[in-house]
Amino acid sequence: MIAALAVALVLHADFAPGAVLPKTNVYTGCGGKNVSPALRWSNAPASTRSYVLTVFDPDAPNGGFWHWIAYDVPSTAQALLANAGARATPPMKFATNGFGHERYDGPCPPPGPAHHYVFTLYALDVPHAPLANGDAVASTLEGHIVAQATLAARYGR
Repeated sequence: MIAALAVALVLHADFAPGAVLPKTNVYTGCGGKNVSPALRWSNAPASTRSYVLTVFDPDAPNGGFWHWIAYDVPSTAQALLANAGARATPPMKFATNGFGHERYDGPCPPPGPAHHYVFTLYALDVPHAPLANGDAVASTLEGHIVAQATLAARYGR
């Protein structure tokens, strides 16, 4: 008997894992263009009904900083094009990030060591996961995550 291989959700970006984020993806206040990166994924479980995508800086003071929370991403989506964090394409909703905006806002850490920016894609078993802000991610998604994938990048000034 041959054991079935477990296939994991995979997240890819237009930058290499662990790389420095391109200036295009950096917040305008730090000299960037504030464009969310292109992302694509594969191997989602058949039970996926929607996705949530978060970008979090765990190195920021006070426990971290949310840069992007996109939710109700359709289960049929397999990618987000560059600048989807401003256009909401495909149709999706945004929760309030650490800047107080409902959109993608890129890195703008204080001068010093580079910060890490963790992109996490959650495949959910529900079609809607209303999120107010980053603080609601864990409690709202609890019990509904069927798979997740993470990709990290760095940026410093």
